[in-house]
Amino acid sequence: MSKAKLIRGPVYVLEDNIDTDLLIPACYLNLVPTIPEEYKKLGSYALAGLPDSFPKFASNPDGSTPYPIVIGGRNFGCGSSREHAPIALGAAGASVVVAQSYARIFFRNCVATGEVFPIESETRLCKEFKTGDEAEVNIEANTVTRLSDGKIFPLKPIGAVAPVIDAGGMFAYARAIGMIKK
Repeated sequence: MSKAKLIRGPVYVLEDNIDTDLLIPACYLNLVPTIPEEYKKLGSYALAGLPDSFPKFASNPDGSTPYPIVIGGRNFGCGSSREHAPIALGAAGASVVVAQSYARIFFRNCVATGEVFPIESETRLCKEFKTGDEAEVNIEANTVTRLSDGKIFPLKPIGAVAPVIDAGGMFAYARAIGMIKK
């Protein structure tokens, strides 16, 4: 499974210290991501922990999100070690999170599950974009472009974890390179 390296669409903007309780509240952790209908349901609850003042993330009628790009501030994904957090974002239809920095466990869970690309921004993009702005993230060029005015913002290279995420996570990558028998 190869993921798109050019992700285009509306952005969903958050700020600093978005913890895993906000990404997927604990009451939904009984959903099993390996069961297809529960995986889809998990996506419908992505970002359900945010206050009601935020627009609903998984707002499409089928429970998916219209926002393939999530933009955050510092310390994105802090809190518990729940791997359900990046899985919920991916199950909803998000492809990439662009933030100033990540909690280490969230970053590792993104890589391990292969659900979303966790890319660090060079600048504070949560102040440059607002929810609904159209953008394009080019993972290979390490840029995000605001489509309304063409302004390009640099991103830090994702490095050696890109092929793991691209393959669909650690196990899929290990199978693809022959480390685990198919």
